[in-house]
Amino acid sequence: MAPYESDDTTTAGEAGEPRTGRRRAARYVVPVTVMGVAAATIGLVPAIASSGDPDLPEITAAQLIEKIAQSDVERLSGTVKITTDLGLPDLGGLESGLMSGAAERGGDDGSSADPSAKLTELASGTHTLRIAADGPDRQKVSILENAAEYSLIHNGADVWGYDSKSNEVYHGTVDASGEAREQRPPATPRDFAEEALKAVDDTTSVTVDGTAQVAGRDAYKLVVEPKQSGSTVGAISIAVDHETGMPLKFTLTPSSGGAAVVDVGFTKVDFGAPAASTFEFTPPKGAKVTEGEPEHDREHSGKPERAPKSEEDLAKGLDGMKTLGKGWNTIATFDGGAGGGLPTGDAGGDLGGFVDSLGDRVKGEFGTGTVFSTRLINALLTEDGTVYVGAVTKDALVKAADAGK
Repeated sequence: MAPYESDDTTTAGEAGEPRTGRRRAARYVVPVTVMGVAAATIGLVPAIASSGDPDLPEITAAQLIEKIAQSDVERLSGTVKITTDLGLPDLGGLESGLMSGAAERGGDDGSSADPSAKLTELASGTHTLRIAADGPDRQKVSILENAAEYSLIHNGADVWGYDSKSNEVYHGTVDASGEAREQRPPATPRDFAEEALKAVDDTTSVTVDGTAQVAGRDAYKLVVEPKQSGSTVGAISIAVDHETGMPLKFTLTPSSGGAAVVDVGFTKVDFGAPAASTFEFTPPKGAKVTEGEPEHDREHSGKPERAPKSEEDLAKGLDGMKTLGKGWNTIATFDGGAGGGLPTGDAGGDLGGFVDSLGDRVKGEFGTGTVFSTRLINALLTEDGTVYVGAVTKDALVKAADAGK
């Protein structure tokens, strides 16, 4: 059988991903040591290898989640391919133009090497990354482009971003707690798997679906699926390395079918320590260097944070955000501050017609509104400016809005 959704099964070493051992087991909502609780949610049928797949010892889903939680890989290198297909509305090139423009401007600091702008490119399309890690204090992620490369390097207290296309450099620092390090976006199968496993509760089915090979390594396949109807998430498949317990591949398919919304996996991986020179960086001659603002100075500068640090902080910025429902059908609702909603329909003139072209007009007991859809996240903006958003179907949003009245 062909290797599990991997386009390169050669083991080698060029990149990797870090995690501190003291924090790894605390990241999961399901307490894997409490097997009585896990057994009520997780399928306990052992994995059975299909013909042609790796012949590995039998394992249950609960045991496999525990294996992931106990994984202590901190040193590796490899190549990761990431494809994101949210199915965003076609804005006639406006979307890609805004994205590339943001990357060129570089966010608050005006540098195309600023990671807060550059890494947003991973939100769409297909990208190849080289990743390297040597413990919690040294990591490197490089985005390979046509005749160019962007690298983000963390080495001790220093964070460097380098955009070879513009020959610009961004330099920042992390505080002693490593807080800035924790705000990086997900870029590896492990990052995505950790977030998915946080959602495992009594609304979730978790099973082991045989074995596979990823990047030349034997792996188990863990499948996570919502039990509830109404979610846009169809299934999440995680390939878990047999030896190390580290996720090697993550695939999220939507309930509507078709291609994966997110597909990220190693095509090459090596669990040896990368060379120390991998994390060394000196700005090239003639490069424009932009100094980032230290985190502790930003807190007192009056400038907005680049990203909320918690759901509580997010709620403060969204006028009393609250959540409805549970599990995979959770919906966030807040006042969108639109002062009566967006202009839509004939009353909104040309702008109203444009807004309608981006979404679907809906009616319910709440009144009227517009649903803006992707293949994973949908949002309903009502005529009074209230927003309902979640990884749920359009009908689920309308029901939530009706219940709110």
